[in-house]
Amino acid sequence: MSRRSLVSLVFILALAAGLLAASLAVGNRPLLGLDLKGGVEVVLVPEDDPDRPVAITQGDLDTAVNIIRDRIDGLGVAEPDVTRQGGRVVVQLPGISDQQRAIDIVGQTAELRFRPVCAFHDVESAPSDDPEADLLPILDLPVPELDDRGLAPCPTGIDVSALPTTSSSNDLLDRFVLLPNKDRSERYLLGPSTLTGAGLSGADRGFTNQYVVEFNLKGGEEGADKFDEIAGECNSLTEYCRTSQIAIVVDGTVESAPVVNEARFGGSGIISGNFSEEEADDLALVLRYGALPIEFQDPTDPQSDSTSRAVSATIGGDSLRAGIIAGIVGLALVFLYMVGMYRLLGLVAMLSLGVSATLLWVIVAWLGETQDLALTLAGVTGLIVAIGVSLDSNVVYFEHLKEDVATGRMLRSSLEQSFSAAFRTIFRANFASLIAAVILYWLSAGSVRGFALMLGLASVLDLVATYFFLRPCAQLMSRSPSLMAHPHRLGLPTRDEAMSAGIEAS
Repeated sequence: MSRRSLVSLVFILALAAGLLAASLAVGNRPLLGLDLKGGVEVVLVPEDDPDRPVAITQGDLDTAVNIIRDRIDGLGVAEPDVTRQGGRVVVQLPGISDQQRAIDIVGQTAELRFRPVCAFHDVESAPSDDPEADLLPILDLPVPELDDRGLAPCPTGIDVSALPTTSSSNDLLDRFVLLPNKDRSERYLLGPSTLTGAGLSGADRGFTNQYVVEFNLKGGEEGADKFDEIAGECNSLTEYCRTSQIAIVVDGTVESAPVVNEARFGGSGIISGNFSEEEADDLALVLRYGALPIEFQDPTDPQSDSTSRAVSATIGGDSLRAGIIAGIVGLALVFLYMVGMYRLLGLVAMLSLGVSATLLWVIVAWLGETQDLALTLAGVTGLIVAIGVSLDSNVVYFEHLKEDVATGRMLRSSLEQSFSAAFRTIFRANFASLIAAVILYWLSAGSVRGFALMLGLASVLDLVATYFFLRPCAQLMSRSPSLMAHPHRLGLPTRDEAMSAGIEAS
């Protein structure tokens, strides 16, 4: 056995044992999915808005499904099941660590608007919000006459503190509105603006002495130029913006209203608002993937048609237990067959399977802890298929070995030389499985991606275990005089038996 082979054998065993010990020490465990451990299911029903100019279409719902799926993927929730069922959107979130956070983001409209600030005041002097606010028209604010930029001069002579907060149905882009900040400590009289989140090209969390959201605008009239028009008015303190502030409004709430210190910004800006790290991440996430084309009812509102509920994993748990029992029985039968057919070679094959299974468990546990990768029944199916692929690799090698012995080659040289030919076949077979897994993962969604991921990982790890474990073990056995003198212990015929069988067959 060469020194290089010994090093590879020690390396793969040390790697598998070390990673397993480290994973257990830090408490990594595979994260079970909705069908195995439970999770949350959210049913989103569109808001019935009589002021909507056109009816909700199936295309609107399909767009909402894609945006919601992107948002959940951005949260790190693997294998979300987001589907359209009639006029509803059903979202299943498996085994996530913060269910409420995901629920809050799933149906958030996240419509971003940039508005010039005409005035603001402390809410202590403001009238309490009317529970019938959605029915109140804006009679106390003038209808603006917009210029060709979509802006209008701020109204004068109005006691802002005496006006009620603008209702959601009256929060229109081409009107003056009165909106609160996040903690409801201030309210802002905001002017019309046609610049929305559609002008964004990206958004991400940043840190400048506090957590902020950094955003980039699209070039030209659609984004950066329009933002600079508002910024120029606020920086010059004109009648269009009497406070030098631009309000950054998300879903009817003023996230921040920074003072404009420059007339041009070059297509980028910052949203600040005393965010926590998670709040900045969430806001950047919903802005990055865009606003939903329709507004959904609040799933946390008991009066809403939208619902959210915890999903029990009783049925999935029963299936998992049954699957584990079936897997143990199946592995036992495979073990008996491999050992009965190939003796010590069969034992080596099962040990090789154990090495690849250990590495796979470590990777799945790590992905579950760091990326919220959920292991579902589909993923378990992928693992079971991968076991068969791994054992096939060993059988390919063993049968190549039998053919070499049958042609008259010495067993010692056959153990080493037949591996090269067998490994080419094994590599091509696993590479074909890997290509199929990548394509399936790329084109599919939901639990099917879990199946593809497990199959792809297992295909790669099978090649690792075959080359770094099976090959040096075979070379080690070839150095044993006892095994070379008794090939039956390897499940192989003697040279004379093989050659006789070849003659009789011919």
